[in-house]
Amino acid sequence: MFGDCHMHMVLDGVYYKEAIAAHDGHVRDDLIRRCLAGYRARGIRFLRDGGDRFGASMRARELAGEYGIDYRAPVFPMSLRGRYGGFIGRQFENLAEYRRMVGEIAAAKGDFVKIMISGLMDFDHRGVMTSEPLTPRQIAELIHIAHGEGFAVMAHVNGARTILAALEAGVDSVEHGAYMDEACVAALAESRAVWVPTLATVGNLIGDGRYPDDVLTAILEGQLANVAACVRLGGCVALGSDAGAYRVPHDVGVKSEYVLLRRALGERTDDVLAEGERRIRERFRR
Repeated sequence: MFGDCHMHMVLDGVYYKEAIAAHDGHVRDDLIRRCLAGYRARGIRFLRDGGDRFGASMRARELAGEYGIDYRAPVFPMSLRGRYGGFIGRQFENLAEYRRMVGEIAAAKGDFVKIMISGLMDFDHRGVMTSEPLTPRQIAELIHIAHGEGFAVMAHVNGARTILAALEAGVDSVEHGAYMDEACVAALAESRAVWVPTLATVGNLIGDGRYPDDVLTAILEGQLANVAACVRLGGCVALGSDAGAYRVPHDVGVKSEYVLLRRALGERTDDVLAEGERRIRERFRR
């Protein structure tokens, strides 16, 4: 069974505010152990958490060995103040503050750095983001600082121009990666970055009634086509379900993601995903 290269222990797949509140002020070992036991029961032995400022991901990393799971976490994700990401991570005002946070991650023995450099997809309107992305210069500076401290960088990023800026700055993994154009897909395939497309966050919403199905279907089909094109051009893709996100439950999210990736990759799926996970395991540790 493949691991999950993008998940969030602090979330529960139902309602993020209540899930976070359960850990705010006191991390709930019982909830974490229940999730870890579920992963173990399904044969999942590798997890890469996107991190949180409440301590759930780092506590999960402490406990994971009891369940035979290799668990990686960045301590907490980071975003620019006023941009997407504050609900789950920590925010910085300037590069000096960001640099101090990277130092905190190093002191806490985080496995890598995660930065949020764009908004989410607006599931009501195809092609629209929920907030402005960082500038190419900002992106380059953030990645340069993290690399300088010996960290690989996991980047939450959508939008072709923003993804290109991250690739040019040497980002190590592209998370989500919605709305790439042909040039962006080609650049990703030529880069050393691993793409974790988190298709289940879109596919699992179809039929839910929360967002227009025609918009969701168009987004998903575009992502599937880009995954196929990226791999055809020699790019690297890994399985990450974003487990904990709405309608993406822990441990079963891996299956949802695998089914969608197989739609794009067909008979190549297992070989492609094995290589993607190998690179994630190799690179995202300090």
